[in-house]
Amino acid sequence: MAAAALAGAGCERGASDESGVRLRPDDGKVLAQGAKVYAVHCAACHGAKLQGQANWRERDAAGRLPAPPHDATGHTWHHPDEVLFDITKLGVAKAANLKDYDSAMQAFGGVLSDAEIIAVLSWIKAQWPAEIQAQQDEVTRAARHARKGVP
Repeated sequence: MAAAALAGAGCERGASDESGVRLRPDDGKVLAQGAKVYAVHCAACHGAKLQGQANWRERDAAGRLPAPPHDATGHTWHHPDEVLFDITKLGVAKAANLKDYDSAMQAFGGVLSDAEIIAVLSWIKAQWPAEIQAQQDEVTRAARHARKGVP
């Protein structure tokens, strides 16, 4: 992944930076871009207020799960920044290495730039209550330590 593209979104990631993706829920410029991206590419399924689709934990007739909420009631904040980025960019199946997983959510890597993905995820995170943001920060820290082999 190009470090320059991510640096433009207010995050650092590159061959020499093993810390991974960094969301910026406190960067007004990034959040303004993220709000626009969300409205155009995400709100139709995940809801204008991040509420997701009804019965999002139950598979539909096609065997797919409806779009989950991205607010504090969902599970988005249970995942580290880098996983959220990979799911958005690569799609659920590839990000989770689930060859046969079928999802209605497309991979946005060919649609959105890395900076736009960081912006939309940052905007989503900025909508969460402070305690949920703090919990998600801890999940991200723990994942980074695990990748580095730090206990």
